Amino acid sequence: MADLRFIQDFPAKGVKFIDISPKLTDRNDFKAIISAMTSKVPKNVDYIIAPESRGYIFGTAIAINLGLGFVPIRKPGKLPDDLVLTVEYEKEYGKDMLCLPKNGNYKDKNFYFVDDVLATGGTLNAAKQLVEKAGGSLVGAGVYINIQGLNNMNINTVENL
Repeated sequence: MADLRFIQDFPAKGVKFIDISPKLTDRNDFKAIISAMTSKVPKNVDYIIAPESRGYIFGTAIAINLGLGFVPIRKPGKLPDDLVLTVEYEKEYGKDMLCLPKNGNYKDKNFYFVDDVLATGGTLNAAKQLVEKAGGSLVGAGVYINIQGLNNMNINTVENL
């Protein structure tokens, strides 16, 4: 069993960064995390949606396990502006923007959000807005680590800090 690493004042002063990489390099830990997260996805989901970049690690593995499509949430500037839907949001240490690649197949589809860590909930709320802009529904969410002291959200999670 690998331990998480905590880095104080990264990426900004006052933030304690949670480094999940030791868990990812331990094949037993990684497999157990993906298995636990996969088991919590509802049956009515069409797409797994996850933000760049650490969310992709979990989201793609879960999508493959369930035989579902994967929808990446991108950072600004990764695709031409006319090919994305965007939303600005607040996060733990400032403002940011997320982009969803446009796709006509999203209308009336059910999405399940996946990420590594849920801190303030800003990314999750932005993802919900993007899915709704695209005509879909966010039917659930799961993360590896939920820092409930920052968000007071009760969502599917493997670990609570």
